[in-house]
Amino acid sequence: MNENQIILTLATTRLPGLKPNEKVLLCNHFADSPSEFFSTDFLEIETLLGRPLRKSWSLDQVREQAENDALLAKKRGVSFVSCLEPEYPPQLREIFDPPPVLFYRGKLSRPTLPHIAIVGTRKPTGVGVSTAFDIAREFGKLGFPVVSGLALGIDAIAHKGCVEGDGTTLAVLGSSPDEMYPKANRRLAQRILEAGGGILSEYPPGTKPDIWRFPARNRIISGLARGVLVIEAPQKSGALITARFAAEQNRDLFVTRLSLSSPRGAGCAKLAEDGVRTVAGAEDILREWGFCI
Repeated sequence: MNENQIILTLATTRLPGLKPNEKVLLCNHFADSPSEFFSTDFLEIETLLGRPLRKSWSLDQVREQAENDALLAKKRGVSFVSCLEPEYPPQLREIFDPPPVLFYRGKLSRPTLPHIAIVGTRKPTGVGVSTAFDIAREFGKLGFPVVSGLALGIDAIAHKGCVEGDGTTLAVLGSSPDEMYPKANRRLAQRILEAGGGILSEYPPGTKPDIWRFPARNRIISGLARGVLVIEAPQKSGALITARFAAEQNRDLFVTRLSLSSPRGAGCAKLAEDGVRTVAGAEDILREWGFCI
C-alpha cells in the first residue's frame, strides 16, 4: 500500500457511527484514489452507504487523527494490516463485518493450518482448567494455532496450554494491543509474543478497554478460526456470544463433554441440546476436519 492508502484505511477506523463492513466498503471504494476520500461530500458518503448518518464529521480532523495513529503505532511498536493488503487474514474476509484494519504486536499466524478458538468462563472449575490446558496444548503440539481473548479463566488457560505445546496463539483484545487488559495477564501476553504468537485488536493505539468493546471483539475471535470450542460457559457467559458469532459466520462449533455436567457449564449443556457437537479432546475436532492424528 502507498502512504495515502494507509491513511485512508486508518481514517476509516476513526469514523463514528459506521459499522465495520461500511468502513471496509469505503476502503474498497476509494482504494485507487484515496486522496479523494478526504474531499468527498458527506452526502456522497451517505449515498455510498445507502443510509443517512446521524452525525457528520470533519474529514480533515479524521485525517489528522489517522496520521497521529500511524505515528503512535510506530512509537509503541504496533504493526497494522488493512483489508486492502494480501497479508490481511483471509478467514476474516469471509465474515459479514470484518474490521478494516487489524493492529497487532508480534505476528499474525499464516493460515497454513486451520485455527481453533477456545473460549469459556472466567471462573472455571478445576476440571475446566485441566480440560482447556490439555486440549490447547495438544493443538499447539500439532501446529494448529489457538485463538482466544486473553481474559481471565479459560481464555488465559487456552493460551498457556498452546504455548506449553510449543504452538502459536493469537489473543484478541477489547483494547488496543499496546493497552494490555487485564493487567494480570501481561506476563502471559509476553510469553505469547516470545513464542511467535500475536496480540491483536481492531482498535488503534491508545484505545483503553471498555465494556462494549468485548462483545464486538468476539466476532474476530470466531472469525479467525475454522471452529470454536466452548469449555464451561454459564448461561450468561460472554463465551456464548462467541458461539453465536460462530454460528452466524458458518464456523464449526463444539463443546467439551466434561462441560455438560459442570456447575459452570449450563450454557454448554444448552448448546448441546440445540445440536452442537460434543467432543472429548483435540483429536475429535481434527478428525472432524479430515486430519488423521
